[in-house]
Amino acid sequence: MTRYKQPGNDRPRIFRFSADEAMINRMGFPNDGADKVYERLTRLPRPNIPIGWSIGKSKATPQEEAVEDYLYSLHKLHDFADFFTINVSSPNTPGLRKLQDKEPLDQLLQAVVQGTKLMANQNSCTTTKPVLVKIAPDLTESQIDDVIEVCLNRGVRGIIATNTTLSREGLQRSTSETGGLSGRPLHARAVEIVRYLYKHLDGKIPVIGVGGIFSPDDAKCMFDAGASLLQIYTSFIYEGPGIVKKMNRSIGEMPG
Repeated sequence: MTRYKQPGNDRPRIFRFSADEAMINRMGFPNDGADKVYERLTRLPRPNIPIGWSIGKSKATPQEEAVEDYLYSLHKLHDFADFFTINVSSPNTPGLRKLQDKEPLDQLLQAVVQGTKLMANQNSCTTTKPVLVKIAPDLTESQIDDVIEVCLNRGVRGIIATNTTLSREGLQRSTSETGGLSGRPLHARAVEIVRYLYKHLDGKIPVIGVGGIFSPDDAKCMFDAGASLLQIYTSFIYEGPGIVKKMNRSIGEMPG
């Protein structure tokens, strides 16, 4: 979700690499914008499941106005959310990944977390909506250390690792398609980052593992690396929605 309505990038913008169980996408956050979505949500019944909103910077918004852009979406969607994900890691919005740098990330997360506190006070709530941050798999260890420091200092409630990658390592055929790569080729790097985060966060906040999770063994690998929760995307395409039940049943039957 972004503050302003935007069509996303030109089509085609999703590409399958079936032999590798991978995808490249350059969607570019296509959505109706926060105002339109707010209007629609006020007319619909609230689903009886937890709802999380992933919010990103509008493509039309200048970099120096990014904080206000995120806050607008946060305020509009606050009453319809159980948690928020701050997406600063998509490779498909120009300049977005620069918001992972220490100083702009600190400014953004300070404002967003403070925004949830203000909204909670206005609604006489005793708890604030959790804020999570989704990071790129292409960060260096030094950059990840900066993310950890900022997230802990600003009261972020979890880190999602990872978004899609700009790397093309693991693909059997070369491609000139731009965008973020997801699926099996991302799995090893995602697990590596989850393990690094888990070690250096020392249990202070949870890590949500994402990247190339296609089977119960893949899921267990993420949990063993330190993930508290999982997200899946590309395996929905190649395995279908039944993959969730399959993984849950198998993991529940695993020893330990």
